[in-house]
Amino acid sequence: MPFVTAEDGAQIFYEDWGTEGTPVLLSHGWPLSSDAWEAAALFLAQHGHRAIAHDRRGHGRSSQTWNGNEMDTYADDLACLVDHLDLRDLTLVGHSTGGGEVVHYVGRHGSDRVAKVVLVSAVPPLMLQADDNPEGLPLAVFDGIRAGEAADRSQLYRDLADGPFFGHNRRGDVDKGFRDAFWLQSMACGHRAAYECIAAFSATDFRPDLAKLDVPTLVIHGDDDQIVPFEVGGKRSAQLVAGAELQVYPGSPHALPDTDRERLHADLLAFVEP
Repeated sequence: MPFVTAEDGAQIFYEDWGTEGTPVLLSHGWPLSSDAWEAAALFLAQHGHRAIAHDRRGHGRSSQTWNGNEMDTYADDLACLVDHLDLRDLTLVGHSTGGGEVVHYVGRHGSDRVAKVVLVSAVPPLMLQADDNPEGLPLAVFDGIRAGEAADRSQLYRDLADGPFFGHNRRGDVDKGFRDAFWLQSMACGHRAAYECIAAFSATDFRPDLAKLDVPTLVIHGDDDQIVPFEVGGKRSAQLVAGAELQVYPGSPHALPDTDRERLHADLLAFVEP
C-alpha cells in the first residue's frame, strides 16, 4: 500500500487513482478515513481526473501517533503528501474536519500548488463559541462528544451514525450500509487520535486561514446539518472568503458525500473542470 513519511516518521496512507487530468485531493472528516471519499474519487477518476485521498494520521491505515493530533501537524502531513506527489494546479476538497485541514494547509504553506478549494460541510471558520464568535457552539457540546469517546466510543459512533451525522433521526431513510460504514471507519481510528481531534476540529480558529485563500473557492453546505450547522460553518465561511461561491443543499444533513452523492459529484466535477 502507498505511504508517505511525515517529518516525525509517521506513515500517512494514501490512494492515488487516475494519472491524467486535474489532480483533486480529498480530505475526510472525523473520525473517518479516505474510504469516506471512495465514491467521489472513483467518479472523478472515471471522468479523467487524478483523485488522491489520504488517511489523516491516527485514522484508518496511517500511523497512530501519540503526538501530532492537531491541525498544524495535519496540515504539515498534507504538505508532505502534496510535495511527495509533486501535485500542481491542485483542487483541494475537504469534508467536515477535512475542510479545516485544507484551509490550514493553505494558511501554513501557501497556494502555489493550489488552483481551487472546495469546502463541504466544513468546520471553518470556528465551531467553538467564544466572545468574538458568539454564533459558535457551546463548549459543553464538545465536552459531551469527548465524554462519549472516553466512555464507549463504539456506542458514540453508532449514535452519530443512526442520528445526526446522516440526519437519520429526522429522515429515517439513510441506508444501513452507509451507517455501518461510518461505524467501521470510526472504529479504525486510534482512540487517542479520535479524542484529541475533537479539540482540533472544534477549537481551531480558521479565520486567519480563510483570509489567505486567494484561489477560487466553492462552499457547499446542507441547511439541515446537525453536526456543523450551516449558520456556524458554510454561511460564515462563504462570507469570509473573497469571491467564494456558496451552494446550499436544502434539507440536507452533514454527510453529503453519501446522502447527496450524485449532486455533490456533479458539482465537484463542474467546479474542477476549466
